[in-house]
Amino acid sequence: MHIKTVVHSKAVVVTVLHTLAAGLMSASLLIASTAQADPSRASEAADIDAFIHKAMTVVEAVPGLAIAVVDGDGVVLTAGYGVANVETETPVDADTEFYIASATKSFTALAIAAMARRGEVSLDEPLSAWIGKTSLSPSLAESVSLADLLSHRSGLDNTPMAFRAAYSGDHSPVVMQALAAATVQRDDTPHGVFRYSNAGYNLATTLLEARTGRDWRAMVRDEVLAPAGMDHTTAWISQASVDHVLAAGHFGDGLTPRVSPLQKVDATMQSAGGLVSTAHDMARWLELQINDGAIDGRQVFPVGLIASTHRPLVTQDTEFGAYHRNGYALGWQTGQYGPDRLLHHFGNFSGSRAHVSFMPDRRLGVVVLVNEDLVAGELADVVANYVYDRFAERPELDAVYAAELATLASRRDRRRAGLAAARADRAKRPSSLSRPVSSYVGTYVSPTMGTLHIDEAGEQLVIHIGVLSAAAEPYTDPESVRIELVPFQGEVLTFDGPDRLTFEGETFLRTDKGSVGHKAPRRRLGLGAVEPPIV
Repeated sequence: MHIKTVVHSKAVVVTVLHTLAAGLMSASLLIASTAQADPSRASEAADIDAFIHKAMTVVEAVPGLAIAVVDGDGVVLTAGYGVANVETETPVDADTEFYIASATKSFTALAIAAMARRGEVSLDEPLSAWIGKTSLSPSLAESVSLADLLSHRSGLDNTPMAFRAAYSGDHSPVVMQALAAATVQRDDTPHGVFRYSNAGYNLATTLLEARTGRDWRAMVRDEVLAPAGMDHTTAWISQASVDHVLAAGHFGDGLTPRVSPLQKVDATMQSAGGLVSTAHDMARWLELQINDGAIDGRQVFPVGLIASTHRPLVTQDTEFGAYHRNGYALGWQTGQYGPDRLLHHFGNFSGSRAHVSFMPDRRLGVVVLVNEDLVAGELADVVANYVYDRFAERPELDAVYAAELATLASRRDRRRAGLAAARADRAKRPSSLSRPVSSYVGTYVSPTMGTLHIDEAGEQLVIHIGVLSAAAEPYTDPESVRIELVPFQGEVLTFDGPDRLTFEGETFLRTDKGSVGHKAPRRRLGLGAVEPPIV
């Protein structure tokens, strides 16, 4: 279908209330959509709205969803459905803020590209040309550039920095700058080869903050959000929860969704995944991408700046669901959906899932934000694909997507069954600890990972590190326990004696002993029933 280049007339507001089948929650749940649609796109908008209502009813594990659809002329549709939090039953609308996780990378990369355009920093020169004196190894600083870090081709990794920034929140600028010394060259990924991780973005913004005195939040706000007019997008959870309704992450592993026990806080909002935004604001983001920095009749970013972030800097050849990925640019995956070129970035974290994509050649873009990502987070992709196929007038669309929803519901059920079976199996494990529970209680410190506290609750150990906390379960290895500091990401903690333990590949020592431990192999357990992280 050809998308006409016309100036849209004023939007109309359509309010629709549908009732989901009883049993989605303890009582029937109203899915409210407050949609703003371009009248010239009334047919497409109505079909998208109807499909989302049907999809949420069929899938039923996703409490809330927000959508933005734009073309080269402006907003086609923004809408919200379901609830932001099953405990409050606050409806989602186009101004509800959702955590966009790794889709943040395109904002961070654009902010740095804007600084580079003004000559304040170089994307292509070695880091050593501009960082000054830092704790980063000189040999690494001489061989890697900002473009390498932002396109995941640096070959570098820094587990402690990434863990503190995204998970424990136990950091400060001084700590993060010192942790640059923990950056290592990966043996399995040489420089120039694509390997996705958060570490490159965390290292880049840590070095920039040391150089400029401006942290990544302020950098993205000043360089991107303010000129873009994205007034309700922020890197501070504390601001988001005051200004707007904030959607909570949920897990749909039971008959009704539940709020995730791990939600983002200011300390865990980081440059590789640290923004919340709304459907209205994300519509502006898509317009800016499609129109190379122009919006509201103004060129708000220099011509060519945004386009420069779309050019792939490294190649890959992978399939991710319905998408083929052939490269990575500055904060964008490059590839195809069917015959069409697609730039996209997805993200997820502990019950939140974001789909952000656009087709440069068709000048069409979609953002779908959902507040569940364990058993049915792919709903975001299915809705986006429906939008693209509806505008392309794909034949037999209703039949194709009835099958897609049936597949998604079947996958949801398999995952729920797998999770329940895994819990039952773990519950049968005997403890492998040889000493009384109380003897493991204490405070343990790693120079790189931070401070870990172990408490006793009855006959169970409870582990705390930064904002993370989890009860320990028995594990099969001697003197070890399994913990889920991040829900559904099981990890092993091993006691190596009365005064030391190993976690995340690092040795932690009791504080009254104080010596520095050795590096140990990192161990992270998957669950089998849960898919790999969304990137």
